[in-house]
Amino acid sequence: MTVTYTTAVKNARLDAVTTAAGTTAVLEIGTSAMGTVLATIALGNPIAAAASGAVLTLSGFPRSDTSADNTGTAAAARIRTASGGTDIITGLTVGLSGSDINVDSVNITAGQTVRIDSATITHA
Repeated sequence: MTVTYTTAVKNARLDAVTTAAGTTAVLEIGTSAMGTVLATIALGNPIAAAASGAVLTLSGFPRSDTSADNTGTAAAARIRTASGGTDIITGLTVGLSGSDINVDSVNITAGQTVRIDSATITHA
């Protein structure tokens, strides 16, 4: 049997992400399965306004990491309470379009600026 949440419940679950992220949350962009962290971008406080329509739109964008940590192909992302902190959301996709996190290039080189113009999380 398939479980179906109402939009109100989906919104509440997404709003819980904002609460759990706390005041020092970061978005980490990495290679497949987060094998290597390529870039770390500080998120706003709070990270988003209230969820609407089962979508959490992160706030304060664009945001950037002015010096990428490593070189690789961006494929995954996660939100953590802080750099090296506790995972809040994992399994976010990264790509050129149609992904959770859309970037202008998935090819990241250590030391380059990595800029994210917007980010949304849609409840399934």
